[in-house]
Amino acid sequence: MEAKDLDPRLIKIADKIKQLRKDAGYTSYETFAFENDLPRQHYWQIEKGANITMNTLFRILDIHGLSVGEFMTTINV
Repeated sequence: MEAKDLDPRLIKIADKIKQLRKDAGYTSYETFAFENDLPRQHYWQIEKGANITMNTLFRILDIHGLSVGEFMTTINV
């Protein structure tokens, strides 16, 4: 699926997840995924706008110490 075919809300979520990783000091998605026991390929797909389950979102937010409310209010979905 190309970026132009993705739901713009998923792109906003993906961009925010990527920014959270970078803000945490990780320049590499691979290092972040490895150090947080996340499947590397799946995490890469999430940062590119792939559909994400709520369980995976909760896990990523827990890593960053954020609630769903805090996360969603900062992306203006």
